[in-house]
Amino acid sequence: MQKGQIGEAWDAYDGNFDLIPGVTLIRGQTMPEGLYHLVCCTIVRHRDGEYLLMRRDGQKTFGGMWEATAGGSALRGETPLECAARELREETGIVPDSFTELGRDRDDAHHALFVEYLCLTDQDKDSVVVQPGETTAWRWVSRSELFDMPRGELLSQHMLMYVRQGKA
Repeated sequence: MQKGQIGEAWDAYDGNFDLIPGVTLIRGQTMPEGLYHLVCCTIVRHRDGEYLLMRRDGQKTFGGMWEATAGGSALRGETPLECAARELREETGIVPDSFTELGRDRDDAHHALFVEYLCLTDQDKDSVVVQPGETTAWRWVSRSELFDMPRGELLSQHMLMYVRQGKA
């Protein structure tokens, strides 16, 4: 089973981010009330201060929009950090040295628990890669360019809060 496909297996969590041992959730199946799956999102800032944006594949929901994050659902058995590192590597080619956790949020409507990270990198900016079926382009932008992007072009509005607060 490939990442992102119907049937992908996830660990189950309660609303307080506590793992529920022995319970597996399956992507595409109805989630039982009170159970959640883990989603990790990472905003990438280069040591020179620019932020990485990735353009979503046109076939995906919100296709063509830019994202200031790499991320996705944690596979069964993955910790939040393992998920964040895998998603970042798959979607951008960046292999992070470290992560800083920025925050955690619960989305009851989607039965999702979000763990949000910052990755600082000094990796060659031209070494970013796209992931077929997920992303089609990338670019680095300054803080001011990030805030000047029209709302209809930038999907990651929630993560901008961390940039505004100086955490990312």
